[in-house]
Amino acid sequence: MTKRTTTEQPAPPNLLDLKPVRRVTWEDLDDGRVVLLVPKFTHRFWVKWLMPRLRKPYFRVRLDEYGSLVWKHCDGETSVSEIAEAMRERFGDRAEPLHDRLGAFIKRLQHGDLIDVPRPA
Repeated sequence: MTKRTTTEQPAPPNLLDLKPVRRVTWEDLDDGRVVLLVPKFTHRFWVKWLMPRLRKPYFRVRLDEYGSLVWKHCDGETSVSEIAEAMRERFGDRAEPLHDRLGAFIKRLQHGDLIDVPRPA
């Protein structure tokens, strides 16, 4: 008889414990909202040769008040659970369903390479 060994994979980290970090530059508008400056090109060749020649090398992505609050807290020091509490304090019941909404937004930012969500060591 042969023995089977199973390798246990570590459990995925809890999203609420992670601390997102911004990857793109941004501007703060007068009304407190945020505009992300997303480069039109990320390949090294295009960044070096084409971006300097473009009149507008960035896409400007305007965030609403909810997204702006989240973005400002993506500093690598604030956990997603702390961001959720800040949203609850600022928006109250208007932010519900808070955790679903926040999780989806964080995943969208990460998928677009706008933030990094490093896993704890």
